[in-house]
Amino acid sequence: MKIVNSFPRRVQDIENVFIPVSHGARLAARIWLPEDAETSPVPAILEYIPYRKGDRMRDRDEAMHRYFAGHGYAAVRVDLRGTGDSDGVLHDEYLPQEIDDARDVIRWLAAQTWCKGAVGMMGKSWGGFNALQVAASGRVDELRAILAVCCSDDRYTDDAHFMGGSLLNENLLWGAVLTSLRVMPPDPQNSGERWREIWHERLSGASPLTEKWLEHQRRDEYWKQGSVSHDYRAITCPVYAVGGWADAYTNSIFRLLAGLEVPRKGLVGPWAHAYPQDGVPGPPIGFLQEALRWWDHWLAGRDTGIMSEPMLRVWMPESSPPSSARYVSPGRWISEPAWPPAEPKFRRFGLGSGSLLDEDSPVNDRVPIRSPLSTGSQAGIWCPFGSQGMPRDQRKDDERSALFDSAPLADTVEILGAPVLRLKLECDRPVAMIVARLEDVFPDGVSARVTYGVLNLTHRAGHARPEPMPLGTAVDVVMPLNHVAHSFSTGHRIRVALSTSYWPIVWPSPVEATLDLHTLGSSLELPVRDPRPEDAQLRPFELPEQAPYPETTEVNRGKTNGHVHHDPATGETVRAFQVDLTENGEPALTRIEATGLEYGDALMAMLSIREGDPLSARAEVRHHARFRREGWSIGTRLAARMTADETTFRIETEIEGFEGDQRVFEKRFRSEVPRDLV
Repeated sequence: MKIVNSFPRRVQDIENVFIPVSHGARLAARIWLPEDAETSPVPAILEYIPYRKGDRMRDRDEAMHRYFAGHGYAAVRVDLRGTGDSDGVLHDEYLPQEIDDARDVIRWLAAQTWCKGAVGMMGKSWGGFNALQVAASGRVDELRAILAVCCSDDRYTDDAHFMGGSLLNENLLWGAVLTSLRVMPPDPQNSGERWREIWHERLSGASPLTEKWLEHQRRDEYWKQGSVSHDYRAITCPVYAVGGWADAYTNSIFRLLAGLEVPRKGLVGPWAHAYPQDGVPGPPIGFLQEALRWWDHWLAGRDTGIMSEPMLRVWMPESSPPSSARYVSPGRWISEPAWPPAEPKFRRFGLGSGSLLDEDSPVNDRVPIRSPLSTGSQAGIWCPFGSQGMPRDQRKDDERSALFDSAPLADTVEILGAPVLRLKLECDRPVAMIVARLEDVFPDGVSARVTYGVLNLTHRAGHARPEPMPLGTAVDVVMPLNHVAHSFSTGHRIRVALSTSYWPIVWPSPVEATLDLHTLGSSLELPVRDPRPEDAQLRPFELPEQAPYPETTEVNRGKTNGHVHHDPATGETVRAFQVDLTENGEPALTRIEATGLEYGDALMAMLSIREGDPLSARAEVRHHARFRREGWSIGTRLAARMTADETTFRIETEIEGFEGDQRVFEKRFRSEVPRDLV
């Protein structure tokens, strides 16, 4: 990473500005601005997220937004209502109030004397979500373009709650972390004497989000709020959608390119859930320079050539051994002039008994599928944020799955898009799931997961109206896997692995089921893309660069680690991890030298299941935070647990607030949510 200290325009940093929005509330903003912007106005770039501009995101914000300001933009980081130094309470994700507030902020920015009146909106994850949502909320003339990174157009199918109609454990983990973020205090240095009033309003107004999300186990009107996939035509400004193959949100990029009618571009690298200048697995790219090309074109009216380049650019990974800690993904950049391709190409395999066949199976064999509940222990985590948590060698999970292997490949096979399985399945239970993994099997037997999919079979005809599986009757199931690019090497095998469990990523069905796969009528369709000479002629990305990080000091050090343990005596499999936790159970702290604030937060989680008993599944998460400076020390603690029986999910949540060592707030929540064919 190149650190840039000198820019075309000198930058002033405005630590905190309150922007008025509806109902008398104020949203806190940090602004980086060219020093001469009052006499030479500039466009504005808005990032609008709940992750606290003053402390938690300060390093990243400073390095990125100062860079934009130095190149002639007003870079603005705003805390959502109910977070950081802003007023109010955050009641849920992506509510209409959040979008209305964003529109107020955009209009306020455009009206400032230092702004030309043109505003762009960008963000990763939450900030990408709401950039899309604001763009689809009705014409905001001042919003000229957006750049959305690692986010989703469909909150039901591609977010942290459900996958293929099955419940993700991320629903509890993310719900706990977000609830913890919602009860953190504002900084008195910015909020003044009102800080305690605002903090206690947040503590009293917070309720667990996990159960709210769990109450909507089908795709209903709740999930349509904030899902722009329901009407792509509502988006009227240009969109640049960016993500990575190791991220959990990549499907959306392909749907956006196919569904939008506005000028649009897509970029998919090898990265996890991160901005591409920090992207791992690498290689990272000069994404801030790429973003400037986008903003210069749409906000400043300068021809950068970006819109004359291919619509879609992706990293084509090569076959490489799997590792839970992966820093580099071998491969090359390729491109598509449009998506979907004008002339798509597919390669079809039939599923035989243990084989992928070049033709459909000539006989109707029945292949039983009934997996141990710990199948999935080699999956890594649902959404890696860095090099850790990647899928491991799949052989342990393969031993617990039904496998279908191709012959060794005579030539390299490259794919780009969503593989599709067509399965004829019979089930002995009304509720069951099928998990499919597409794998690259090396000549020595090592197996790397290429992509995967999960389907709650009661959702086989759609997510709005699930239906129990008919017992003893074979049904046809169409199952797209996650979009992917991959180059299978000569001599390797292509494998499909099918299982009925995927713990700890997915909560298990209430009763163990046995599936019978009928080979006649079951197939795999791969979206093949042959190498092209023009791939070698693509404009190379620049190397990563950014502004300096702010000066900070490590007050104390915490541990970050994780493990999966299986106890043969009890049959229990446990996945546990912790992030930034010190030996005394407190968060590791960092001091921001510019403000004197010391802060830190730590996460601990444990997910366990016992073989043969899906009702033994248990998930627990704790999130602790601490903020302090001389004469002021605030702590928050949250603990959440989830269990289930055949008919009901049970969730317990505890929220605590501390001034110094004295507990000043405590609230417990216990709820039961009926299972709805999940």
